[in-house]
Amino acid sequence: MKLTISQLDDFNTNGYLILRNFADKAACEAILDVAQAHLKHKIEPIETEVGYHTKSKEYRTKVVNYNSIEDEEVVTVRRLRQVYHRDILFKNWMENRKIRPILEQVLDDKVVITTAHHNSIMTKMPYTSSETAWHQDRRYWSFTDDNLVSVWLALDEEHSQNGVLEFIPKSHTMQFSQEQFGDKDYFKTEHPLNKSLIETKQSTNLSRGDVVLFHCKLLHRANKNSTDTPKISFVYTVKGERTKALKGSRSAQYPEILLD
Repeated sequence: MKLTISQLDDFNTNGYLILRNFADKAACEAILDVAQAHLKHKIEPIETEVGYHTKSKEYRTKVVNYNSIEDEEVVTVRRLRQVYHRDILFKNWMENRKIRPILEQVLDDKVVITTAHHNSIMTKMPYTSSETAWHQDRRYWSFTDDNLVSVWLALDEEHSQNGVLEFIPKSHTMQFSQEQFGDKDYFKTEHPLNKSLIETKQSTNLSRGDVVLFHCKLLHRANKNSTDTPKISFVYTVKGERTKALKGSRSAQYPEILLD
């Protein structure tokens, strides 16, 4: 399967593209079952809501081997990390052959999975999850260029009430000043230069099996989950073969998988 010229133009222009009903729903359900078991037993490595908000930018950029529970009394899991090696169902989705030609198109290069970043089951737990502020994923990554794309799989329904992704289209091609970003490089919502841009945000409901591709510099965010049901999604990141992780960085400390 390949993208049409129009679809590829949409991705290049807006920085993201939605592939409706792309993944097999039965496969999604099987992935969800395994993910729920790992979440129930809090199998490390994970990231918690507390860990997400308290870890410094330096820590999140440089530290390689860490668990997240530590001494927390109440643990709300934000994501399961390093899922490629957790279960064959996770590995099979990340190596899915149907999507490879599409990824080659958007990267204009051979496709490489980088297990250093994303490679996660993402969650927003009912009521205890938090809002995800506007940000670019690339801010903590160390590569020679920006030719990286994330693959987001909706394992069930996603909408504004449970934290569906929101994007600022075309932001992956824009130049920003450092003053437009605040703590941990989050995009400031009250900055005069940012307000009108944020008003252009786009979002749409997702159903089980929908896939979203988005560029590593695209500004995006999500609400907290205000429903009674966990929202669980799968995300991993790919890069072009010509894009190299910088030596000595966290991005270079995990294996990469070249997809033929």
